[in-house]
Amino acid sequence: MVSRVLVTDDEERIIRNVKVIFEEMDNIEVVKAQDLTSIVDFVEREKLHLIITDLRVPKMGRLEFLKQIKAMDSELPVIVVTGDESIETAVDSMKEGAFDYIIRPFEGESLSLAVEKALKMRSLAMENRYLRKELESHYNFGNIIGNSPKILEVLLLAGDVSRTDSTVTVYGESGTGKELVARAIHFNSLRKGGPLVAINCAALPETLLESELFGYEKGAFTGAEKCKKGRFELANGGTLFLDEISEMNPIVQAKVLRLIEERELERLGGSETVKVDVRIICASNKNLEEYVKKGQFREDLYYRINVFPINIPPLRERPEDVLQLARSFVAQFSEKMGKLSLRMSKNVENLLASSRWDGNVRELRNCMERAVILCKGDTVTEGHLPASLVKESMSGYSSGKDKAYKMINFDLPPEGISIDELEKHLVLQALKKSKNNKTKAAKLLGLSRGTFRYRLEKYASN
Repeated sequence: MVSRVLVTDDEERIIRNVKVIFEEMDNIEVVKAQDLTSIVDFVEREKLHLIITDLRVPKMGRLEFLKQIKAMDSELPVIVVTGDESIETAVDSMKEGAFDYIIRPFEGESLSLAVEKALKMRSLAMENRYLRKELESHYNFGNIIGNSPKILEVLLLAGDVSRTDSTVTVYGESGTGKELVARAIHFNSLRKGGPLVAINCAALPETLLESELFGYEKGAFTGAEKCKKGRFELANGGTLFLDEISEMNPIVQAKVLRLIEERELERLGGSETVKVDVRIICASNKNLEEYVKKGQFREDLYYRINVFPINIPPLRERPEDVLQLARSFVAQFSEKMGKLSLRMSKNVENLLASSRWDGNVRELRNCMERAVILCKGDTVTEGHLPASLVKESMSGYSSGKDKAYKMINFDLPPEGISIDELEKHLVLQALKKSKNNKTKAAKLLGLSRGTFRYRLEKYASN
């Protein structure tokens, strides 16, 4: 990455000397300015990494100038190079935010060392700012894509509960975006400045889950060589996301229940009570109410965590969101892979809209990532999609498990027949028999509702 350094001095000789020093340093572009207007314009409009200045700016005091620069970009380092040997001026400059203060005449090494330190600090500050912005924008409600009534209901519920401290349980099949909703709730809550800590209860053995959640003291068990905080303590002041909470064993369930009620815990092997202030958001791809009836989940804990349930519909129940999601994924992966903005062919869009997506949004996302990788031109075509997806969509979805279809004896006429005309006839006949109920018509033909709708629109446009 090239670092842009703005050098400002009313003596051209000084600017030339500074440029000579930078010739020995890699990936640095030097730009110059000699008046206040051009300096301010650079700071406002250009991506600068460092300013080197003598602070002598007409119509403005030295410190006022430095204040203005820092007010525009508080993280932009400023190295002051001046012939003023006054200690008072140096101290005042550092108080106003100068990164370093170098007195002329100076050795090239002293300036180059200061520049290296300043650029390193600037790079870290810019990276942190970018990551923070990416994190918050990625998990903003605006990035939960879809305009279907069911997903809009999820957004409304999540928006309402985010302004509270209530415990939330997010239900949904794998791949529907439960963690995305949980993170969006956190980053739109009053706790967004606190930590968001996540743990998958199904990913850890029972013996480890308890110590991961509650922590342990030194010597609590073999291998516990030092004290370790658990996830509840690490999430103090923020949110703890318990994913797949249905897989939590009864012993840990009892401890979680006590923590929710008392807002305190004891580490394994310890006797000291630790107070915690943490909001809990749970997620499950199982029906916890059924688990309670079967004795597989504590009833008292269920009522504690089920204060505000949010159900995320599977993608097959909101087919109108598929293309919007697909286009978003194509745009994301195109930018990430440094490719030109890609578009999807009409056939691809029809295939995507008519597919079942048992893997939900995650499956669609993976499918579009693969397509962008394989696409060498500017258009995603059927050849970039998984063969199984194309085959399923072309034949129509049929489970083959719940229903046995009668074989129809049909003699092909000598002059042949148009498959499209035959299919059109079957679609219209099914619609007629179902009295224009598209869901029933789709079942009559062994199709998903999305596939049936696609075929209906196909023939309606002919």
